[in-house]
Amino acid sequence: MSVAQPPSSPRALLHLLFNGARAVDVVEASLQLGLLDALEPGPVTLGELARRHGLVPGRLYKLMDCLESLGLVTREQPSDALESASYRAVPGLRAAADAVLGPRSLERDREKYAWSELRGRLPEVLRGQHAMPAAAFDWPPRTPEQVEGFEASMAAGLPPILETFRTHGPRLWKHRGRLLDVGGGDGTLAAHLVREHPGLAVDVYNLPATEALVARTRERLGLPPGRLGFVGGDFLKEPLPHGYDALSFVRVLHDWPADTARALLQAAFEALPSGGRVLICEEFRTPERLAAQFFWSYFLIGVDSCVSRLREVEHYLRVLVEIGFTNAAVLPGPFELVVATKP
Repeated sequence: MSVAQPPSSPRALLHLLFNGARAVDVVEASLQLGLLDALEPGPVTLGELARRHGLVPGRLYKLMDCLESLGLVTREQPSDALESASYRAVPGLRAAADAVLGPRSLERDREKYAWSELRGRLPEVLRGQHAMPAAAFDWPPRTPEQVEGFEASMAAGLPPILETFRTHGPRLWKHRGRLLDVGGGDGTLAAHLVREHPGLAVDVYNLPATEALVARTRERLGLPPGRLGFVGGDFLKEPLPHGYDALSFVRVLHDWPADTARALLQAAFEALPSGGRVLICEEFRTPERLAAQFFWSYFLIGVDSCVSRLREVEHYLRVLVEIGFTNAAVLPGPFELVVATKP
């Protein structure tokens, strides 16, 4: 169960302040659509809300994530099925929203917020009548420019992940070995691991279009191909490569539906030898992470092709055990790291 609560740290509070205009837009849309009236008595499932108000379930889920991150609703999720999520508004939300926002025109200040394709249009988006323009966000990235831009943005967010890997490096790589970084972007994470652990060799497994980006990273840092390599492929269509002591999924699984994420972990189990390990590092669902995720939940409401769902760490621990991994553990850090072993 998710418990609504105020921001739990200065960072979470600043995320909400930065996204203040978007937060108001979310509450306004919820008020206009009648969602707050339905949530007030609660609990009500996402499926019921979508059917009652004629909304697209996947988009509504992201709107509800925004409301949850603001501490305005609580959520219960008995299964990973979107429509099973059950929500209830915190006491007094409907009256507070009406008192603070009221029936004011959505046209006011529209010019001020012209930078946003969604500002004031969330009701249309949630009904499926409007979506983000393809030029604004393509998922998966299609052109070389989009691929390079996406991988650069992912590399820019690596510092907290690198800190976690650095903290647990002696435990993870004490036996050296070979790592396959699945969906490893432009090789920035792999390069850092190689430089910090002389006995470790890392290959990036990614779409062939990213090979040049990995080569550029390797050349920029003066690393030999034998230490930082590249394997091209499509993990949605092909088995994962064999011959590695560990496989990592860093900010990968949350971009896919639960069945796809599970299939990737199953593929990792089949590719690993006995004693091989799987590593999962991404934003797991916590109140603070949900606040930090507010912008992306808001921005992606109109993008059906990108799931981008934060999941509780317990979800992955359960799936790993069901697949057959053992010794599943959560290593602490700015981004928690889940480690499990194939028996």
